Amino acid sequence: MRKAAKQIIAAAVLLLIGSILCRVLFFGQFSLYIPMITEKTGRLQVQVTDPQVLTAGEPEIRSNYVRISVTPQGRGEADLLLVDEESGIEMLHPLKVGRFHTVYDLSSGNFTGDTAVLFSTTLFWLLVCAIMIWHFLQARGPLFYDYATIYYSGFALFALSSGLVLMSVTIVHLARPEQYSMMDAYSAIRNASTRYMMFSTPLVLVFAVVMAISNIALLRHMRFRMQNVLGLVISGLIIAGEALGWHLFTRDFMGSEAEYRMFDTLSNTYATVFIYFQCMLTGSVISGIVAAKRQPAPDKDFIIINGCWFRPDGSLPPLIRSRADRALAFWRGQKAATGKEARFIPSGGQGENETMAEAEALRRYLVSEGIDDRLILPECRSANTYENMAFSREIIQETVPAGKAVFATSSYHVFRTGLWSRLAGLSAEGIGGRTKWWFWPNAFMRETIGLLQKRWKQELLFLLLLIAFFGALSMLLW
Repeated sequence: MRKAAKQIIAAAVLLLIGSILCRVLFFGQFSLYIPMITEKTGRLQVQVTDPQVLTAGEPEIRSNYVRISVTPQGRGEADLLLVDEESGIEMLHPLKVGRFHTVYDLSSGNFTGDTAVLFSTTLFWLLVCAIMIWHFLQARGPLFYDYATIYYSGFALFALSSGLVLMSVTIVHLARPEQYSMMDAYSAIRNASTRYMMFSTPLVLVFAVVMAISNIALLRHMRFRMQNVLGLVISGLIIAGEALGWHLFTRDFMGSEAEYRMFDTLSNTYATVFIYFQCMLTGSVISGIVAAKRQPAPDKDFIIINGCWFRPDGSLPPLIRSRADRALAFWRGQKAATGKEARFIPSGGQGENETMAEAEALRRYLVSEGIDDRLILPECRSANTYENMAFSREIIQETVPAGKAVFATSSYHVFRTGLWSRLAGLSAEGIGGRTKWWFWPNAFMRETIGLLQKRWKQELLFLLLLIAFFGALSMLLW
């Protein structure tokens, strides 16, 4: 993550330097665009109140606007007066010359080199997206199981959406500068989060509905528990969040300009916070799916099987049996490809209502599937996923210290198990067993919340910084 942050900072510095160089080298003059005064414009005369601040060239009449080339002379403010000699109509345009002879159009927000700034900002967000995607693709093997992977995938989408908004703003401003001023560009940038939230609403609502349907199917197959209704709760929060957003974005506001600015800032900040959680959820889903689909190399010495609940008679229900079957499939595939026989480490202690250790139930199943008992090293002490990996690591260290390992668990649980594996000091890759369609979304949502819960302090700090930044940006771009 630090490497990605350094690359993003380097990109920002280079683009800032590039914008300054473009401003100095290519933008010695400023083009002022003024809408046509009347349908039939006569001879136009330009007057400048203070020639020591700036001078103006002859007006160029276009189809529906007038272009005037302005040359800065010194710092200060001056008014440019455009007079139609035939109709007598006058138009006053306030201008300002700042440092480095930068001309500011105080009425439209345009300034010298504004297109270069928009282009650089667009390129910055697209580079951020590319950097995030590159690091996501470079995370291979055990290194893939990291919180940074979630950020890479989630914020790649956020950066892409920001870049596309700015790209459209830049293109329109470049193509129609007389109609689309920097004031319009500021408004588009300020409301980028709001627009993204509104445009993504159909997909988000479809996701929420599908999750709710899968959760209802889950309750039909399993008993009611709080963790089994998590999908319904999240679906309700998503729909309520979208409804509140649309209420804020579409309501007619009556009040002073200061009150409207505060309301607009509140709406944009709310959209930013909603998108943040949306990106984190998307990043978790992408990371989880990729982790479950990856196929480790067939060179492993150990196959760890994460235990879970089994029947009182010792037989395996579908969830834990799918983990064992996935481990067996990998073992058989590796043996067929390389001739190497990996050792199984069924992992799981005995719970309060269990007749034996989960590892023992898994051992019996493996033996019934034709696995030689000498290849099975049960780990019967663990009570959670972290201990599964930590105690299995001890067995590996005692048996083959440099041995390579793979763990088998449910598909939705692979990414989080990989995180626990790294925390336990075990370098291992994961494989996922099949899960019923109605079980997967709710369980995966539980995994996502579990992932974020472990870093709630960091998430809260980052969220507060995000709120402060976009809140200040929304206020400044007025």
